[in-house]
Amino acid sequence: MQEDLYAKRLANKENIKRWYLQERAQRAVKALQKNGFDAMYVEDRSKAREEILKLVPEAATIGAGGSMTIREIGVLDDLAKRGHTLYDHWKSGLSQEEILGIRRAHLTCDVFLTSSNAITLEGELVSTDGIGNRVCAMTFGPKKVIIAAGANKIVKDLQAGLRRIKEVAAPHTLKESGIPIPCVQTGICIDCDSPLRMCRATIILERKPLQTDITVVIIGEEMGF
Repeated sequence: MQEDLYAKRLANKENIKRWYLQERAQRAVKALQKNGFDAMYVEDRSKAREEILKLVPEAATIGAGGSMTIREIGVLDDLAKRGHTLYDHWKSGLSQEEILGIRRAHLTCDVFLTSSNAITLEGELVSTDGIGNRVCAMTFGPKKVIIAAGANKIVKDLQAGLRRIKEVAAPHTLKESGIPIPCVQTGICIDCDSPLRMCRATIILERKPLQTDITVVIIGEEMGF
């Protein structure tokens, strides 16, 4: 009896979590649409993959920003099988010169796939880069930009978005790199002055840029960092 009660409460916990993510996601979608973005909510990564594949034109060249979310969705393999040219600087065996060339190609590809570090309930997209190819490609250059993000990245407002980048996104994202900067060593941002600092270029999209076609796909799961 006790085990049945525990299983029931555990299942209910998951239902509550899904409800919470869905409610916040749908609020964010409405705010993004009000700010001029094409935006949609999908239940899970499988649905996100389906929607992204619908949005990518035949024979389009694809730029893949440094996004864990895009890799978790699994859409890059599908696009490769469809015959698209992929500019993916996460491929193994690339030289630094080749990686730089791919980053530059992100700025002129047909479709750029990426994520955002934070999405506010007021419909703003907040993103920070160390190099800047992602935040540049999000605003102008590619013919189509698709931004996919888990509902865990939704925050109340701009200040919460900037705080999320410093306290959550940066330490998690950079941990794998092993770069000897404070947030990698301690998990806490101290607004470092290290020459290896990766928080260098921050962009806030308050409205959709005038000449850029952007679709935001918010997923009712915890994805990426």
